[in-house]
Amino acid sequence: MQPFLAFKILLFTALVPGAVLFYIPYYWLVAPSASLQSPKLLLALPAGVCFILGTAIYLRCVWDFAIEGLGTPAPIDPPKKLVITGLYRRTRNPMFQGVLLLLLAECLLFANPALLVYALSIALLFHIAVVFHEEPGLSSRFGVSYSEYCRKVPRWGFALRAFSSDAA
Repeated sequence: MQPFLAFKILLFTALVPGAVLFYIPYYWLVAPSASLQSPKLLLALPAGVCFILGTAIYLRCVWDFAIEGLGTPAPIDPPKKLVITGLYRRTRNPMFQGVLLLLLAECLLFANPALLVYALSIALLFHIAVVFHEEPGLSSRFGVSYSEYCRKVPRWGFALRAFSSDAA
C-alpha cells in the first residue's frame, strides 16, 4: 500500500469513524451522565465481542478498498474499482455494519438510553445515505456490473452464498 494512501485512510478513520464512534458518543452522551452510570461489567463480554468483530470488519473493508479498489472509504477519494471481494462478497455494506457493531458495543457497555437513540439514528442515516447517495452513484459509475452485484448480494445482512465476481 502506498504511504500517501495509508495516510489518507488513517486521516479519514480518525476524523469520521472517530467522531461517530468516540467523540460524539463519549463526550456528548456518556460523559455528561458518567457520574450516574458506570460501564456495565455484566455486558462487558458481549460488548468486547462486538468491539472486536466491528474493528476487524472495518479494518478488512479498509484493506479491500485500498488494495482491491485503489481508494479510501472517504467519499472524496472512493475506490477506483468496484470492490466485490472479501466481506463484500456476502454483503454490500460491511463497513457500515462494522461501525454499527462498534456502536452496539458502546450501547451494551454503557447501557445509556441516549447512546441507543444515537446508534439507531446513525443506522437510519447510513441506510438513507446508501439508498439515496451511494447506490445511485455506484450504479452510474459501474453500470451492469454493479446492478448484477446488487441483485445477488443483500444491502444489509449476510448472504450464505458468496458472490462470484465471475458472474459479474
